[in-house]
Amino acid sequence: MTPSKLSHLDATGAANMVDVGDKTETVRLATAEGFVSMLPETLKLIQTGNAAKGDVIGTARIAGIMAAKKTHELIPLCHPLLLSKISIDIETDETLPGLHVTATVKLTGKTGVEMEALTAVSVACLTIYDMAKAVDKGMNIQNIRLLQKTGGKSGDWSANIAASER
Repeated sequence: MTPSKLSHLDATGAANMVDVGDKTETVRLATAEGFVSMLPETLKLIQTGNAAKGDVIGTARIAGIMAAKKTHELIPLCHPLLLSKISIDIETDETLPGLHVTATVKLTGKTGVEMEALTAVSVACLTIYDMAKAVDKGMNIQNIRLLQKTGGKSGDWSANIAASER
């Protein structure tokens, strides 16, 4: 479904926060992903826990959780939300080589959590970069995207289904 207009713009083109006051509360869930590619030596350093700044994966997970909670402070027209779940998974991807970051965010409310999931992934990836940049400034943060969202008036959406419909 393609919207006929951008919901954050009024008739004059001015940006405004969308009024969600009349919307129905539903369970809303969003999952996003991103990747950090790096040298194989950097990945091994992170896996063994020998990075100079400490536990890269644990710190990135906490940073992602904190970022999801602060999305409304970072993205100008996002609503402050009472999130009920934030999970950050960080897995080794030997084919990159690097790390695959996934964030899932959930709430029962009047607006979606796509931006919170995307922000969580972005900040977790940035934290990985920050903690390992001393040994590998050439790391590449890539392919941050929404994988799926459920709930709300617009219903469910999946990147896999959307790609097959193109």
